[in-house]
Amino acid sequence: MKKSVLTRYRVMAYVTGVLLVLLTIGVIAKYLLKMDGADDFTRVVGIAHGWLYVLYLIFAFDLGSKAKWPVGKQLWVLLAGTVPTAAFFVERRISHELEARIAQDAPTPAKA
Repeated sequence: MKKSVLTRYRVMAYVTGVLLVLLTIGVIAKYLLKMDGADDFTRVVGIAHGWLYVLYLIFAFDLGSKAKWPVGKQLWVLLAGTVPTAAFFVERRISHELEARIAQDAPTPAKA
């Protein structure tokens, strides 16, 4: 597995996580605090999160299929983008696991 597969997953996990936290804050501001302007903010961030979550799903599924994960682990990673802050914790755990595997698979340079 290439490191670029992990890198694109990591980027999308952070983007999705940040947008979901912003969306949560926007929903709190809109419904609990009844703030003016929260309607537009929530709509824009919600649309952005929705579209980018689809990319997250694609990249996470690609990563899981190349890492040959079982279905349960794959679902766990895919659903991490729907729980505020979960994407950050899942990304960290997956990255540590796969970086070790990528380092083992990397070819060692030949000595002259």
